Amino acid sequence: MSAAHHEPANATEYITHHLTNLSVSVGDGGFWVFHLDSLIVSFVLGLVVIGLFRIVAARATVGVPGRLQAFCELVLEFVDGQVKDTFHGDRKVIAPLALTIFLWVFLMNAMDLLPLDLLPKVLSWFGAEYFRAVPTADLNTTFAMSLSVLCLVIFYSFKVKGFGGFTHELLTTPFGAHPVLWLFNLLLNLIELLAKPISLAMRLFGNMYAGELVFMLIALLPFWVQWLLGAPWAIFHILIIGLQAFIFMVLTVVYLSMAHESH
Repeated sequence: MSAAHHEPANATEYITHHLTNLSVSVGDGGFWVFHLDSLIVSFVLGLVVIGLFRIVAARATVGVPGRLQAFCELVLEFVDGQVKDTFHGDRKVIAPLALTIFLWVFLMNAMDLLPLDLLPKVLSWFGAEYFRAVPTADLNTTFAMSLSVLCLVIFYSFKVKGFGGFTHELLTTPFGAHPVLWLFNLLLNLIELLAKPISLAMRLFGNMYAGELVFMLIALLPFWVQWLLGAPWAIFHILIIGLQAFIFMVLTVVYLSMAHESH
């Protein structure tokens, strides 16, 4: 992290500059490198989600709801309906988790709609040379969320099926219970288990990274062309933002539902 700030000299430097995270290293700068921009933005947006529903819950009325309450109830019913269609067990934990994931990922994706140079320019006045405003365009963020989902999948697999039941499933599914097939079953199940967080992380990261890159390419065009191309792309990108949040939420619920079921 440097206090000096310089303007990019060409298109390559401009894109490289905007794809560089505000980071701080621990020790010799090897493995422990923290992307402060992703951490700060995701944390603040998480507080926004919690604060929004806390305010609505405190002011909720049984009569005619206000606009904010009606909006929150609409989102809540939509997410709960999706969970109900996919997950057939106790939804006391899964439904709030799905709601949190959907809103949090949506807000992190929506940071892509801010003017590209707004936050980096403002924060450069305070000595931050780099700043990426979209946490989900950072592979570290998407993998952190997907690995959290994997931990929940493993936790519920042991909780619902027990140690013996889950181990038996790993060793005997899908080829059969013969001891000769245990190794093949185990390898296949481990691959399937690891593929879940990888697919979650890469899908969200790839779409948001590509969207961010398109915005950068548009920003390199003349001013009048930026408005001509930027506005349609931003409108289309709203669909991508919502769709990726929805997919991440639904797949999380599907994976947790699979953890509750025996093969």
